[in-house]
Amino acid sequence: MSSFETRLFINNEFADAKSGEYLTVYNPTDGSLVSDKIHSANEQDVDAAVQAAQRAFKGTWGKTDPTARARAMLKFADLVREHAGEIARLETLAMGSAIATQTMGYTTLADLFVYYAGLADKIHGETAYPTSAGKYKITQREPIGVCAGIGAWNVSAILFGWKAAPALAAGNTVVFKPSEKAPLGTLALGPLIQQCFPPGSINIVNGGGKTGQLLASHMEIHQIAFTGSTATGRKIQEYAARSNLKRVSLELGGKSPSVIFEDADIELAAAKSMEGAIANSGQICAMASRIFVQESIADKFIQVLKGSFEQVSKSGIIGDPSDKNTQVGPLADKAQFKRVMEYLDIGKKEGELVTGGVQWGAKDGLYVQPTIFKNLGKDSRIVREEVFGPVVTVQTFTSEEDAIKLANDSIFGLSACVYTRSISRALRVTREIEAGTIAVNDWYFPSPDTPFGGVKQSGYGREGGLEGLNDYLQTKTIQINMNAP
Repeated sequence: MSSFETRLFINNEFADAKSGEYLTVYNPTDGSLVSDKIHSANEQDVDAAVQAAQRAFKGTWGKTDPTARARAMLKFADLVREHAGEIARLETLAMGSAIATQTMGYTTLADLFVYYAGLADKIHGETAYPTSAGKYKITQREPIGVCAGIGAWNVSAILFGWKAAPALAAGNTVVFKPSEKAPLGTLALGPLIQQCFPPGSINIVNGGGKTGQLLASHMEIHQIAFTGSTATGRKIQEYAARSNLKRVSLELGGKSPSVIFEDADIELAAAKSMEGAIANSGQICAMASRIFVQESIADKFIQVLKGSFEQVSKSGIIGDPSDKNTQVGPLADKAQFKRVMEYLDIGKKEGELVTGGVQWGAKDGLYVQPTIFKNLGKDSRIVREEVFGPVVTVQTFTSEEDAIKLANDSIFGLSACVYTRSISRALRVTREIEAGTIAVNDWYFPSPDTPFGGVKQSGYGREGGLEGLNDYLQTKTIQINMNAP
């Protein structure tokens, strides 16, 4: 695309940042400059966005009938779907993800708005029969007010949808900060927002960590949802507690296990393990990067998995992310590429490289060849820490109890996979694995109608499904004295 928006989007208008500060984004495909003039919000800018959101909450959007809110959201979904491919190219330009992947992200954003539009007029309270004391009791569920969202860079569209759609359906207003690595696609939603929502309903403020801190600390923001690293999530929680004790929802890192039992379909397990590893170049928080395979089938499984990984490199699906046939693009930026290469060095020193382990293609492109390691110790950093690249480790287990113990031996608990032909085993093992989301005979990818989130240091709160809506509602109890005159 020859042009794109780089300013802040506040009160349904694009505006220059008062800070006079800018972000810079490079194209990870070839290292070329995308823009060094992406406006970065300071305290005055954040205040302006919050004030606009507060006015909309107290007025136009907050007082809009739920069925009218639903119509606005459905109109927005239609517009996003119409422009999905066009906007997705901006994500590809900024962080290298395949155009097909990012187009899917924007169609999923549309699906999220459709799903939550359907719930906008179905937010009900409860009534209770009068007690012996003559009290009539009512509970009603109400919006919270101004809500903030902070997204990561890997699937900006879905993260925007997870946060904005339920908030708006509940009657709240939104201030959203996209990742400083990939703000362009989110900003491109501005003209579509103008056509559907009253001024101030949705505001977009670019910026780095400082802008995120301003949102988490703001006294007029009453809920904040964050997707990103565990370290940053801790800071968001601290700033929220020190300010006005705003509600916090955190979707953080993951180091998800995939448990493959000896009765599993080996070809299926290898194919799905490969799909999950290369999706978005491995830059998915729910990716099952710790593979545990039962000892009796380990050699056969590793051989099949190696073939699947090597076929990716030969098949032509790694390459120019703007090509509709590409499935694997470069990593998001130089910092992420350097991080992944450092983990590859650890794997080579501490374990056995099965395949991959090197940069793919020209040196100015930030591509990593899909990689498998085996025979690593359970305390190796590459086993315990989130790599966020197309890299998996394979370890073996002997029994069901051993598999569960290995799967749970992590500070994270976002997702997991279980491969078995036994439904009873699947039910037993999924009950024992400490994760917020689990797939059986598949790799896990969220859907709009089910909750997504983690346990342990993968965060708390849920996005998607009915539980995603509940995070943007508060309950009020009203008690009426029926004996009063």
